[in-house]
Amino acid sequence: MTWTPSSWRKFPIKQQPEYKDQEALKRVEEELRTFPPLIFAGEARELKSKLAQVARGEAILLQGGDCAESFANFNATNIRELFKVLLQMNMVLMYSSGKPVVKIGRIAGQYAKPRSSPVERIGDVELPSYRGDIINEIEFSPQAREAKPEKMIEAYYKSAATLNLIRAYARGGFADLRQVHQWTLEFLQDNELGQRFKELADKITEALRFMEACGVDPDNTPQLKQTTLYTSHEALLLPYEEALTRRDSFTGEWYDCSAHFLWIGDRTRDLDGAHVEFFRGIRNPIGVKVGPSMGEEELLRLIERLNPENEAGRLTLIVRMGAEKIGELFPPLLRRVRDAGWNVVWSIDPMHGNTYKTEKGLKTRDFEQILREVRAFFEIHKAEGTIPGGLHLEMTGSNVTECTGSISASITEEALTSRYHTQCDPRLNADQALELAFMVAENFKELGR
Repeated sequence: MTWTPSSWRKFPIKQQPEYKDQEALKRVEEELRTFPPLIFAGEARELKSKLAQVARGEAILLQGGDCAESFANFNATNIRELFKVLLQMNMVLMYSSGKPVVKIGRIAGQYAKPRSSPVERIGDVELPSYRGDIINEIEFSPQAREAKPEKMIEAYYKSAATLNLIRAYARGGFADLRQVHQWTLEFLQDNELGQRFKELADKITEALRFMEACGVDPDNTPQLKQTTLYTSHEALLLPYEEALTRRDSFTGEWYDCSAHFLWIGDRTRDLDGAHVEFFRGIRNPIGVKVGPSMGEEELLRLIERLNPENEAGRLTLIVRMGAEKIGELFPPLLRRVRDAGWNVVWSIDPMHGNTYKTEKGLKTRDFEQILREVRAFFEIHKAEGTIPGGLHLEMTGSNVTECTGSISASITEEALTSRYHTQCDPRLNADQALELAFMVAENFKELGR
């Protein structure tokens, strides 16, 4: 079937809001089509090339950020702190493995969220579920929960502003390796993890001094003072994604210019569904969440549909089984993909399969379970002779208390309410994310031997 940016409209679709005012929706879509692209096709191609390195085991993928970005929490401090902790994790992984790290943020567009139920009920009141700030509002009231197409315009402008700041941080000197000691977040400075990162920073500083003595410094080698953080989000709201899909003037191919990397969630990966139809035509590097219900034949058909040319770097499979299930469910899928000869990046999302509710009804995730799933992911790849590509995390640079456990944070269920700020799902804070990076670095270090 001939693909167009709108051909998804002929297919059944899930996880979409019901807009009361269809004329307003059409006006917003038309307005978005006139807006400048948020990213450029050449950047997406560059990312695809780097992900091909990950698929070959020559680089590491680090993808992380908010479960759902919030209009209310949109500010320079939050963007900077996430950028900073990703830089720290990057240095830990790169120094230990000796490999470049491909950094992708769940940022500048992660405003829509799938929900397990289309409605939420409190007492005798039933309202549409909160689906992310690009669609409706988290407040439990009829007006707040109404889907408003105009929110797509606000999401676009906030994504553009976020991207602008990210580019400034990446290219304006913030990522200069001479500043590595300045990357330590305030609440990391006085604990064991902060000391561990300081020791790593000291080693990097010593290496830089030696390189400068050899005539190689950040002033004549831009790679030492600049970096790249690509953007990504779950491409859930297809009217928004279609409106920002543009034909590249150089290649004539179609790119979704809302982000460098887009993924399909575990709830919207139907082979005959609208999301798969949309994704098969855009040329961005893309991902698919692989959950416990994924069957072997279904996965092979998805790969063939989304990457028929078997292009390395085109498709990332993001495993999210849960610590209790990954040992049983993942190996058969991995073997089938390997034996079929498909070029894919394997990434582990240890967050979604390990969510539970406390007695007080708060959603949380236990750090030890997260770590167990990550370790199992590496062990399975080692046993099968395949390549573990990297991590996909819901995380923040803020000092939140949303996930329990870890040596550095030591958060109990009773302490969760002190700084529980997430819009949807619980996130690792900077302590926990950096601790996980140190632990995962050992796995990548072993692979490099």
